[in-house]
Amino acid sequence: MPALDYQTAFQLAPIGLVLSRERVIEDCNDELASIFGCPREALLGRSFQVLYPSTDEFERIGARIPPIMTAQGSYADDRIMKRANGELFWCHVTGRAQQRADAHAAGVWTFEDLSATRRVAVELTPREREIAAQLVTGKTSKQIGRVLDISPRTVDVYRARLMRKYDTGNATELLQRLLGH
Repeated sequence: MPALDYQTAFQLAPIGLVLSRERVIEDCNDELASIFGCPREALLGRSFQVLYPSTDEFERIGARIPPIMTAQGSYADDRIMKRANGELFWCHVTGRAQQRADAHAAGVWTFEDLSATRRVAVELTPREREIAAQLVTGKTSKQIGRVLDISPRTVDVYRARLMRKYDTGNATELLQRLLGH
């Protein structure tokens, strides 16, 4: 039996893997390409921005990563991402930087497609997607406001919009719909 080397392990991993530098995809495995629905070669050398539904989300999430990475040593969240065909889907993203204090310089990121259990059922604005991603973590309006640098009252307005879009009567029903239950 041939020896298992790091490159083989990288390619055989059951989740999407990316080696990045300054938010550019230096290398990725075939699983990542499969998740995003494009050839691996089409992603190499490209900005992570091609994986996001909007430039706004790319920039805002990018700004949130460094302080968390510096404090905790890694970053993770569930967010809505975009496949090459434009389809939006829930994805669990985790990253670790080579140098904790320089989160975007060089790092390793994992991407896990959550669409089998969690669907994007309605069309959402970029801000609604961000609020939804925070709601599924169980955060309060005040906590979400701090993370997104907006007022808790603004979070409540967006939560109400999400409840209307998902046709739910309360926050618990909304959370269940967002989680795909």
